[in-house]
Amino acid sequence: MNPQYQGNQGQMPPTGYGQQPMGPGQRPPGPTQNMYNGQSMNQPQFQHGPPGPGSGQFGTGPPKPYGGQPPTQNGPHPGQGTAGPQGDHQFGMNRGPPQMGARPPVSMQNFPGQGSPRPGPPGGPAGQPGFPPSTAPGGMSMHRPGPPSSQPNMGGPGGQQHRPGFPPQTGPGHPPTSASQLPSQMGGMNLGGPSGPMPPQPGSGHGPPSQFGGPPSSKAPPMMGQPTQMGQQHYQQPNQGQPPNFGAPPTSSFNGPPTSNYGMPPTSNFGIPPSSNFSGPSSGIGMPPNSNLSGPGMPPNSNFGGQPAGNFGMPPTSNMSGPPSSGYGMPPTPPMGQGPQMNQPGAYMGGSMPGQGGFPPQQFPGPGQQRMPGPNAMQQPQAKKLDPDSMPSPVQVIEDDKLNRSGQFQTTSRGSVPPLVTTDFTTQDQGNCNPAFMRSTMYNVPCTSDMMKSSHIPFALSICPFAKLRDEEQPPPIVNMGEVGPVRCKRCKAYMGPFMTFVDGGRRFQCVFCGASTDVPQEYFNHLDHTGKRVDAYDRPELCLGSYEYVATKDYCKNSLLPKEPAFIFMIDVSYNSVKSGLVHLICERLKSDILSYLPKDMGAEESEIRVGFVTYAKEIHFYNVKGNLAQPQMLVVSDLEDVFVPLLDGFLVKVSESEAVIDSLLSQIPQMFAESRETETVLGPVIQAGLDALKSSDRTGKLYIFHTSLPIAEAPGKLKNRDDRKLLGTDKEKTILTPQNNFYTKLGQECVGEGCSVDLFLFPNSYIDVATISEVSRLTGGSVYKYSYFQADLDGDRFLEDLRRNVQNQSGFDAILRVRTSTGIRPVDFYGNFYMSNTTDVEMAGVNSDDALNVEIKHDDKLSEGDGAYVQVAVLYTSVGGQRRLRIHNLSFNCCLQMSDLFRSCELDALINFLGKQAIKSLLNNNPCQVRESITNDVAHILACYRKNCASPSSAGQLILPECMKLLPVYGNCVLKSDGLRGGQEISTDDRSYLMFIMNSMNVSFSNVFFYPRIFPVHDLDDEATDIPMSIRCSAERLSDDGVYLLENGISMFLWIGHNVDPHWVQEVFSVQGVAQIDIDKSKILDLDNPVSIRLREVIAKVRSQRSRCMKLTIIRQRDKLEPWFNHFMAEDKGTNGSSSYVDFLCHIHKEIRNLMN
Repeated sequence: MNPQYQGNQGQMPPTGYGQQPMGPGQRPPGPTQNMYNGQSMNQPQFQHGPPGPGSGQFGTGPPKPYGGQPPTQNGPHPGQGTAGPQGDHQFGMNRGPPQMGARPPVSMQNFPGQGSPRPGPPGGPAGQPGFPPSTAPGGMSMHRPGPPSSQPNMGGPGGQQHRPGFPPQTGPGHPPTSASQLPSQMGGMNLGGPSGPMPPQPGSGHGPPSQFGGPPSSKAPPMMGQPTQMGQQHYQQPNQGQPPNFGAPPTSSFNGPPTSNYGMPPTSNFGIPPSSNFSGPSSGIGMPPNSNLSGPGMPPNSNFGGQPAGNFGMPPTSNMSGPPSSGYGMPPTPPMGQGPQMNQPGAYMGGSMPGQGGFPPQQFPGPGQQRMPGPNAMQQPQAKKLDPDSMPSPVQVIEDDKLNRSGQFQTTSRGSVPPLVTTDFTTQDQGNCNPAFMRSTMYNVPCTSDMMKSSHIPFALSICPFAKLRDEEQPPPIVNMGEVGPVRCKRCKAYMGPFMTFVDGGRRFQCVFCGASTDVPQEYFNHLDHTGKRVDAYDRPELCLGSYEYVATKDYCKNSLLPKEPAFIFMIDVSYNSVKSGLVHLICERLKSDILSYLPKDMGAEESEIRVGFVTYAKEIHFYNVKGNLAQPQMLVVSDLEDVFVPLLDGFLVKVSESEAVIDSLLSQIPQMFAESRETETVLGPVIQAGLDALKSSDRTGKLYIFHTSLPIAEAPGKLKNRDDRKLLGTDKEKTILTPQNNFYTKLGQECVGEGCSVDLFLFPNSYIDVATISEVSRLTGGSVYKYSYFQADLDGDRFLEDLRRNVQNQSGFDAILRVRTSTGIRPVDFYGNFYMSNTTDVEMAGVNSDDALNVEIKHDDKLSEGDGAYVQVAVLYTSVGGQRRLRIHNLSFNCCLQMSDLFRSCELDALINFLGKQAIKSLLNNNPCQVRESITNDVAHILACYRKNCASPSSAGQLILPECMKLLPVYGNCVLKSDGLRGGQEISTDDRSYLMFIMNSMNVSFSNVFFYPRIFPVHDLDDEATDIPMSIRCSAERLSDDGVYLLENGISMFLWIGHNVDPHWVQEVFSVQGVAQIDIDKSKILDLDNPVSIRLREVIAKVRSQRSRCMKLTIIRQRDKLEPWFNHFMAEDKGTNGSSSYVDFLCHIHKEIRNLMN
């Protein structure tokens, strides 16, 4: 047994996607291939091989073989046409000597709100009703204040002035300049704001700044009323010519399970590999390894959660571990981003970074933030903890965008920023393509390369050319130009689109991409109206829509021959493991009764034109003749695997409606033929080669569905060895097991691309299967990989069949070539995703589906004109499921800008995070993992530092100022760093790591959004009358109540967490047992009980699943069970069990990096 799983009752490490750790009385622990998408842990007894030596006999079967060998992916987005200042958010994070009238420093245990409420400012309320008190350590009451009835004006002398090139700020700018102003200016929230024009309305995207507790400048002289000498020395330290040093908050008991229980492997550091990479912050969140990073805001080092170093001027205290929160058992209160602070000028959020002293009086801490404790609780100058409620909340940003931008989104305007991917909206195509097809990281492109480089924001597109649209949205219309074919620019070959302009009375058109003028074909000519537009502009989709399709002529086909209908070949592993797990029987039974009825068809077609074929294999390959006029199917065996050939052409690939009876007969016989199989070794390379040859011989494109169970170790081409060594994960040598062990499958994949043969792998391993190597053929062909560890038909069958059904009915394209054209001054330079490129411009995909996306990075090669804008056209040449050769065109236009404020106002954070994740995966295979993480951290810091330098009003260095549309960049950036695909160490298996990297490489923006920051829904108090899913809560264990039930999903896995004090009535209604302890957690589905609670819960689960491309396995987890650390692993805002930083810690570090860059 692997020593990782000895002790602690033999359970698995506490991480994974759909695969539970083992427990006593469950399946014996085998090789650790069970962390992602595996089934519950009762490992089948047959995994160690058949009872006796395999003889290879297969019993009775169809008629004897006959011979013959014929030839072989932020808030309310800006840029919606309303001029206004760029909103930003400022965190008070500086520390200076105490000022006259300022409060003495606050001890950590009393910040924020862990003590008696502090009196408000004069005229302000002492408390606010409507927020339930929370119990803090020491039994002290915490109150969440609401907005005060009045607020001092925070403008005045020393405030900012409008500067050319910067958006006008309606909130406060410079820090206070006199001691008498401090009590009224620091840390509060200005509801009135300075006199001036009204602030923009919510949803305009031009939110004003909200500053988080702006304390006095650290350079102010000490005044009367200072704290003790120790505290004075501590707070004056930053005046020595360097930025202030912050103490890292102790986090040993924050955001994580206890480190000696809950079923982790028997190591002393709970999921942290015994590698030096986890010994310090240089590998913790990817910060640069230079020594000057040990100062302000750095995540805790070495043990990731010890006491601050002694030189920070504060005594250690035992009360510093608990994060400020609304109380563990309380429902979450509205987090930051709600109410006035997002939409009123001069909103300051109270709070300061950990280790910061001298916190000023707070007039309004903000919703969800506790009021400062009174003077009696402030005797010792100790570190303070930043209140998570005072930091930007992804949940609130998503809900605000839903509130403000749901409904219809029109693509008329150039450079329009679309709503968030999480918002329910319908797109009306009016010249720019639907954002489902293409999203950009920015919609205001800098005019110069220098400006782009200074911003550190990459200009990248996430392209999903066949994205599934909503029912209310029209698919791209098909334009048939006959023998003339599509009209194109004579120079750059761009296709006619809505941005082309017609000149010379309509006889010529000017290309918006290269500027060349091209004669209009006589058949295409039409007159212009008084505005210069063609009179038939709105009758031709290519002249008025952003997305449309052309029917291609023979000139766009191989050998100038129109293609045949595509084919699907189902290739079933019939080895011992596959038969005994019930896989063979399940596949054959459901193919016959269900799956084949979902074959895709062209719009308007009565039936599918897809051809199907069937192959079984273990150490031999069996082809089947299922021609419609046969009485029984015929099997042909190929045993020479060194030179595979296809033994038949006629009758192998057939139309289902013409051979239905013979296909049914075959699928009924296959499980019987191989029921006594004793073959444990399998081949894979020759199987793929055989499928490729079958498609090639029939002159068809198509897809291979391969259902495979074990490492291909049989003597044949593509044989692999077991090289698993999970100790290398998380180290500099991990790339040796995360890259293919040879180039056989890479070359085979390239050959498949050339013939339009896509490969989808459905893997059912009980041990190491080397996903990194065999997935190469799927990666290069644009295929998919699914993984079901320790598969058992009765437990995992429904999930597998749902994945297969969705895949089969997916509206796919085959033998596709994609090219991105850009207007003069910019060009595509790098591509990310699952595809093959034989040159620098054409992306080749044997198959392209509606779920996967690729990313393109665009850079300048010349200066852009602010008036002309920038344009992108994506063209995909492909074969449809009906066998028609087509061109799908997507167009998108951008504004150009000379001001940084315009750039930051138009960024799209979800697309940016999607791109950063894929960029990191690509870089990971060639670079040190620490360097990759450092690169992401540096990108985040440089982007925010650029905004601070160029767009924000002058303010105290202690304030972290975030742009409105990028206020979630720190939390999302940290989520990318924490993701298992990028950071996964020894707590997950090598195959799981490779599997996640494969998935991340092709994620669309919607998928990556929930993958990096999982959604959590409270489901213990659902409204029976509601039809939608409930509002999510922030992804932190602190938000969970022990009398609640929560559903977590991340696009791959789903968990139902049940608190130990949940209402017994709810348990009875859902699980039909008396208490939480009696719930059967091995089940992966909710019982079909006829009561409102059960029905509503199942509706929510079904709706969440329907929003994802993969069927997520449900895992039930009880609070304080051995599986809970596994659930906590997905708490994106908490400190990770693998040493990764919490949201609070990462924000501290980013602020410190920004200050270094500013200095």
